[in-house]
Amino acid sequence: MPQIESKVRSLVDGDEEMRDAVETVLDRADNGDIKWLDVKGDLSSGQWGRLIQKGILVEGEEGFRLADIEATQAGLGPAATPGASDSGSDDDAASDDEGSSWSTYDKGAAVVTLGLFVGYSWKPLRDVIGTVMDVPLSPLQEVLPFYAVVMILALATGLYSTLLQANLMDMDKMSQYQERMQEIQERRKEAKESGDDEALDEIQEEQMDAMGDQLGMFKEQFRPMVWIMFFTIPVFLWMYWSIGVGANASAQIALDSLVLPLIGRVEWTESVLGPIQAWIIWYFVCSMGFTQIIRKSLNIDISPTSS
Repeated sequence: MPQIESKVRSLVDGDEEMRDAVETVLDRADNGDIKWLDVKGDLSSGQWGRLIQKGILVEGEEGFRLADIEATQAGLGPAATPGASDSGSDDDAASDDEGSSWSTYDKGAAVVTLGLFVGYSWKPLRDVIGTVMDVPLSPLQEVLPFYAVVMILALATGLYSTLLQANLMDMDKMSQYQERMQEIQERRKEAKESGDDEALDEIQEEQMDAMGDQLGMFKEQFRPMVWIMFFTIPVFLWMYWSIGVGANASAQIALDSLVLPLIGRVEWTESVLGPIQAWIIWYFVCSMGFTQIIRKSLNIDISPTSS
């Protein structure tokens, strides 16, 4: 892995203590596997955390392991050409930024999504979107009762929401974020129990550095939400338009009353739970049920795993 070599080189360049730390990890690793207790007396918590943050150490079956032993060893050696270390560092930084930043399409979708939100309160935009969405959806509405149309929409939104979350969220990266925070908490607890004030100060500093990880987790979680809203808001605005929700709005279709579980027969725009109307409850009941079935059927787990 050339990236691992460049990460090691950027860490140890001009930092003899960090070089010693990497060499110690290489010496103590058993076929690449290593635990904090194996190097606790020779590495500071900050050095250990930097190795995890850079991806040189990754989560293993029992503790951690070196991502690539040969690349780590090569990173301790001289660069193949002058300036290779700087170039590798720049490439690595670009790679890290690419892995955690949004693409131009993501940012464009976020801007459009913010604009779509206006449709909830501005009738002219809602009418335009509702009319456009009615072109592909009106055939369904003509052959099926409206409650069944809402069920199909809930199934479709549940399917693409699950697929978007599974494909746009980097679960490995999320797991690494959580693993690092858990590992910091464990070392903080050990330092408190042993009364090691110096280690506590280092861990506190590392926790401050880890705030960037929390921002990265937020960005990873919010990225698929932008695309989900990008596709879902027009569907909701079509339902608004069809049912006649909002000021000065009128229903575009003939609606029969709806029978909700545990509630009984209600009108579509009737408030059922506080201000929440019946059509919203019906949509979310269908959406949550279909989403769980889809995740089980496709064996998709969008929860990051940590040891």
